[in-house]
Amino acid sequence: MQTLQKSSLILIIIGAINWGLIGLFDFNLVETLFGVDNVITKVVYALVGIAGIIDISLLFEDFE
Repeated sequence: MQTLQKSSLILIIIGAINWGLIGLFDFNLVETLFGVDNVITKVVYALVGIAGIIDISLLFEDFE
């Protein structure tokens, strides 16, 4: 399960960087790399969303 959560965290970080670029500079990195209405762009957005759902469980873990 740790591998899945780490992979999800990487996708979440990519999504966060993309949203930061959109908010600060009005620059969408994912659309720049893959195109605006491309299937790959939609897949990347879907994977980032799924990764967020997977990593919700991290909120309930006890970190020591």
